[in-house]
Amino acid sequence: MPSPVPRRPEPVDPVKAPTTERQALTEFLDFYRNVLARKAEGLSADDLARTTAASSLTLGGLIKHMALVEDIWFGVRFMGYEPVEPWASAPRDEGEDWAITSAKHDSPEWLLTTFDDACARSREVTDAAPTMDTMSQGDTLGRGPWNLRWVLVHMIEEYARHAGHADLLREAIDGETGD
Repeated sequence: MPSPVPRRPEPVDPVKAPTTERQALTEFLDFYRNVLARKAEGLSADDLARTTAASSLTLGGLIKHMALVEDIWFGVRFMGYEPVEPWASAPRDEGEDWAITSAKHDSPEWLLTTFDDACARSREVTDAAPTMDTMSQGDTLGRGPWNLRWVLVHMIEEYARHAGHADLLREAIDGETGD
């Protein structure tokens, strides 16, 4: 399935090409977005719903969870938008892990398209912000507004955490390792 963003292996090396703060942060965020998506590419729906013996976490669950996280952090919390579908009508009564546990019912194509679409919306928000100091307009969880810089660093942290989970899950499925 083609992706709207080339799955480039690493951010630009600042020694070879000068980078701005925004470029460095967005390239590292895209790097981790791509790592997560690559872990799911080429797998069947059964593979994406497979767990390890010690956890109920799945690659499909991670993909759906991070699509939700993209839309919530950039759209809802940063921009102040209402949640988009499928999150707007999500069954919140099923708990906070709904995106993770419900992914077993979604096709690989739907999961990766939903993820890519959410990432594209997040890139649009990032590109439209005038500076890294642009402050959030939306739900800040009662902790005050965040600037774009903080949101980007938080998202890099979120992806880095889940990239390790994705490594273990993919290796358990077919032995594939690496980013």
